[in-house]
Amino acid sequence: MRYAVKRKVSLSTRTQFILRWSRNAFLVVGVLILGYCGFVLLDAKLYQANETRDFQQQRKDFKPPIASEGSVHDVVFHPLVGKPLGEIELIRVGVTAMILEGTDDRTLRRAVGHIPGTAVPGEHGNVAIAGHRDSFFRALRNVRQDDEITLMTLQGSYHYRVDSIKVVGPEDTQVLDNSGGDILTLVTCFPFYFVGPAPRRFIVRAQRTSR
Repeated sequence: MRYAVKRKVSLSTRTQFILRWSRNAFLVVGVLILGYCGFVLLDAKLYQANETRDFQQQRKDFKPPIASEGSVHDVVFHPLVGKPLGEIELIRVGVTAMILEGTDDRTLRRAVGHIPGTAVPGEHGNVAIAGHRDSFFRALRNVRQDDEITLMTLQGSYHYRVDSIKVVGPEDTQVLDNSGGDILTLVTCFPFYFVGPAPRRFIVRAQRTSR
């Protein structure tokens, strides 16, 4: 009887130790996760602020190249992966973000990304830009047909008007194809509040306007 009591007390003490250790471990893990999320958000905010300030200053100082005859010639723009390409604005829904070249994880943590292989702003074709649904493109859930979108680069500003909104599967890459005209395609994951990797894609398509 005395042995059974001691064993019971020993098991109870061990159980309490395991529970206490598990609680502390989960607490540490939770703090680390929150700390990482905070770091990512702060890094993105600081990056956007710094790059936006530099971009606006560069736009003021930018002088288009002049051809030998004295006329301004077209600028051939070759974006570099991970480097700023311009800025996107959807004023009505509150989207303003720097555009970087590429769609790797680091790029999309700090900005929205121009999808390589698609047209660049100002070039004829389909300009495609991707962004995370839980950060820079979260407000796209409120976008409407006829909303105005502006892309600003050192070479100029380009204006678009939303003409379609749809949800497609991740394998539907036809939305990135050129279909004639000057168009803009915004891509983010869907549903917006899905936990984990979202199964579908939210596509906003806009036509360039003369303005």
